[in-house]
Amino acid sequence: MSAAGALRPLHPGAWWLWATGLATAASRTTDPVLLALVLAVAGFVVAARRTSAPWAKAYGFYLRMGLLVVGIRVVFAAVFGAPLPGHVLLHLPSVHLPDWAAGVRLGGDVTLEGVMFAGYAGLQLATMLACVGAANALANPRRMLRAVPGALYEVGVAVVVALSFSPQLVEGVGRVRAARRLRGRPHTGLRGLRGVAMPVLEGALERSVDLAAAMDARGFGRSAGDPRRRRRAGALTLAGLLGVCAGLYGLLDAGSPGPLGLPLLAAGAAVAVVGLAAASRGATRSRYRPDRWGAREWLVSVSGAAAAAAVLVVAARDPSALNPSTSPLVAPGLPVAPAAGVLVALLPAWLAPAPEPDPADQPEPVLAGVGA
Repeated sequence: MSAAGALRPLHPGAWWLWATGLATAASRTTDPVLLALVLAVAGFVVAARRTSAPWAKAYGFYLRMGLLVVGIRVVFAAVFGAPLPGHVLLHLPSVHLPDWAAGVRLGGDVTLEGVMFAGYAGLQLATMLACVGAANALANPRRMLRAVPGALYEVGVAVVVALSFSPQLVEGVGRVRAARRLRGRPHTGLRGLRGVAMPVLEGALERSVDLAAAMDARGFGRSAGDPRRRRRAGALTLAGLLGVCAGLYGLLDAGSPGPLGLPLLAAGAAVAVVGLAAASRGATRSRYRPDRWGAREWLVSVSGAAAAAAVLVVAARDPSALNPSTSPLVAPGLPVAPAAGVLVALLPAWLAPAPEPDPADQPEPVLAGVGA
């Protein structure tokens, strides 16, 4: 491999495929030990390969959001959820509900089994959020937008803007708090929150207006060619994507008929590729130094797919091995085969190139007027 190839940053799509594999593995298990292993793998790779770009600092935000999800899930299960029989931790004042609210309770006994069941489910969702946060921290959203096919460029802009919202929010909060700290003004607590919120919202609005003006000046969204061909290509692409969604649902949902998942996924992907190829003929877009997909991208993607495949195979053969019982309550274990597959996802910490400082990725300097 040449020196230029060795220094070439990894394709952002490879990071998203890797993170999707880890999220898929987390979606099929409620074993807290295995979920903790997925979190550790994702966090280790992020710590080893994230850059100093603003969006790379958003991983901690996703972890805190995951903790909030676990807390909300446990509180709602304790107050409103159907009680599980077992060891009573505390007794809350209960309210008698009418017959039409059967299955819902308000207060009553809070059991250890119910709390653990809610905690396992909340940890599963928190782990999936952390995988999405890992992809956000590792993949450059601007380079990801350049990799989107021309036929999906408008949709890609919306997706990239949505995925980069939280990194921009974290960057804005950090910038405003730094400015207020330099001025000796409160930047923590309730008073600091009031002083930080308005400048952050104002800055986000100004960035949106500037982005819209820049896109309009560059002719974004204007198209040429046969409108009937675009409509046909759009219909094919939409049908293919619906087939892909149905196939993924069939593969990931344990209660759906298994044989339909893979054929629907393959057929939908084929139809979507045909639609994208037809639509891309009329969508011309120049790209400066397009990102290449090489051996390292394949290895990173396959490492995430290996984690998903190991968990999916065990989930199909023995679902109880990945979902420890909470009624009766048993100690969770660590299944060997899924754990080995998840550990394979550690390879990007060494396969991906070391992060290099990029002047284009540096945050904007603190402005004198911010947070005034």
